[in-house]
Formats: sequence, C-alpha cells, structure tokens
Amino acid sequence: MKKLNVVLVGLGFGGAFVPIYKDHPAVGNIGIFDTDTGRMEEFARTHGIQRQYHSFDEILRDKEVDAVHLVTPIPLHAEQTVAVLDSGKHCACTVPMATSLEDLERITAAVRRSGKKYMMMETTLYTRQFFYARQMLENGEFGKIQFLRGSHYQDMANWPSYWMGLPPMWYGTHAIAPMRVMAGSRIQKVHCFGSGTMEEWLVRQYQNPYPVETAIFSFENGLKGEATRTLFETARVYQEGMFIYGSEASFEWGFADDDDPVITTAQRAEDGRRGGTTSVEARVMPNFYEMLPREIQKHTVGGNYDPLNPQDSLISGAAGGHHGSHPHLVNEFLKSILEDRKPAVDEVLGGNITAAGICAHISAMKDGAEVVVPEF
Repeated sequence: MKKLNVVLVGLGFGGAFVPIYKDHPAVGNIGIFDTDTGRMEEFARTHGIQRQYHSFDEILRDKEVDAVHLVTPIPLHAEQTVAVLDSGKHCACTVPMATSLEDLERITAAVRRSGKKYMMMETTLYTRQFFYARQMLENGEFGKIQFLRGSHYQDMANWPSYWMGLPPMWYGTHAIAPMRVMAGSRIQKVHCFGSGTMEEWLVRQYQNPYPVETAIFSFENGLKGEATRTLFETARVYQEGMFIYGSEASFEWGFADDDDPVITTAQRAEDGRRGGTTSVEARVMPNFYEMLPREIQKHTVGGNYDPLNPQDSLISGAAGGHHGSHPHLVNEFLKSILEDRKPAVDEVLGGNITAAGICAHISAMKDGAEVVVPEF
C-alpha cells in the first residue's frame, strides 16, 4: 500500500485527529501546523511528531506532502482550501465548506482544475447513530420516508471572536447533512425564518439579527425537511439531532446529545389496518468499529479503549469524538485518495449541504422568501 504524507493544520479541535492519522496504516508521515507554536511543540512531544511547519505557505511549497486536513477558523476555509488544491495536494476541511455561494463556486472550480480530492469532514454522517439509521434504511425498516428533521442547539458566546453573531444556518451542516443523505436527493429550495433578538454587540460583525433560524427544505424528490439551528442567547442542552419519520418506523435523537435514540415502530391490527398502536424503545447503538482498519478501531471509543481487553471495550465503550466519527472521517478521506475515487462527502454533496444553509440565511433575511439553492 502506498503511504501518504499528511499535514494537519489547526490543533485546537484538530488535535483530536493527530493520533488517528499517526496510527492509520496508510499514513507515512504526519506533519502539524498551528499558529500557537507552544501548542504545536507540545503536540509534537506528546505524539512523537517529527514534522512541524511554521507557516501555511511552507506546507503548500512542500512537494512531499500528499494531503492537507484543515481544522482552521471558518473565515479561512475557502481561501485555504483553494490554495491547498492549487498547490497539487488533496484537501479535507472541517465544516462548513464556505460561507458564501461565490466561495463554493471557487472551491468547486479548484477541485476540477486540480484533479485532486476534496472532502468536507462532516461528523454527523459518520456517527454511530447515522450508521444505524442508514442500516435501517437499507433494510427497509422505515418503509416510506415521509419527513425529516435536523437540529443543532449550541450556545457559542465564549468561543473565538469570529463566531460572535455568526448567522446560525451558515454553520447548519450538522442539522442539514443527515437529512440530505437520508433523503437521497438534492436540496432544491428553502424557506427560512429567523427568530429572537441578540445583544447589539453580537449583531455588528455579520449584520445578523437572529440567534435562531428555522428552515423548511424542499428536496428534488418531493420530500421536505425542517432544521433548526441556535447559536446564541437560547437556553437548551447541546444536541446535534437527526429525526427520520417513516411509514413503518421512525428514528428520533434523544433529548440530549449523548442520549440513546428512540425508535418507534408501527403495529398493524389483525386485519392489516393501521391504527394508533406503536412500539417505542430507546435503542443502544452498536459501535461499527469493524468498518475501520484494526489500527484505528480504538479511536471510536476515545479514552475508554482497553488494550488488554480490546473487543469488549470496543463493543461497550462510550463513543469517542463526535459519537465515534473521527476515525471514520480520516479513513474515508485517505481511502478516497488511495482508491482514486471521489470521497463520500465531496465538493458536490458538501456544496449542496453548505449552500442550503447559506441560502437559508438569505431567506431568513428576506422574511422567509423562497430561495433556490444553486447546483455545484
């Protein structure tokens, strides 16, 4: 197997990915870069990383680098993604892909002219909850999907300055992505309403007056989905929720982010008619670690992995980062390069998910007017 040289940029949240890349059998060398030199040096010592970079341009100039994973501030995503692709390197980037339709076009064009792989690293599409719901879909357990919902409730008032006043749907990918994939159809148009008020200092940066945005999305296949995103001044426990309502069964995320999902199943009467009878159960999710190379399976359970009792700890351990999604994201990105194929969340799917959120905010600023989502 060819070994890939990868550089991880941004060691705040991005630091969680360092040991995964280090352990992945497809990775030759891993390099790191963070503008906080002290943090970077600490990571290098802790994880035995030999390659440290001291500027973004230094990474772009390094011909030995095959791929770059960006875990950087949102305002930098588009510019850095285009620069990585144009330097002849594959690019993975945390969400959102960009914050304007124009920048989505720029990234799409860079992918096409460079011939390199781009992956939007959307965690919700690699959680054990999503894997389980997808398995239900493939087994026909939902019957006909009738409606979809997504939610992302979070208060980010103490986060870095670029977050302050951010339009909620610009960072709506966690609520939108599962609906988009479960629907199996492109999001075509959106109606969105903003709600509530914020302190004036939160409004200034982006001229966004809303702490909450709620949207109805129309899919090309006729399905509809609703998503709600809160960012500020809204008291609600954290949740990245996925809700799928089918003719035979439904999947609903628990109230809090780590709660088990609730599965409702329709029961038919003896004569075959539908009635009001249902069975309801909270269901513990399996781990799905078997989908990964053995060397990185342990990262699906984070600090709960027991090397002396690996199988039991993988089966029963609590999920690692973002419900066990991190190693699956890394594995898909690397495999797409080695297998010379599009990543599962490429510029087309990532563009539709991100554009749907951008267009939702445009609609909210027009008091819910319909906005058509452009294709990428």
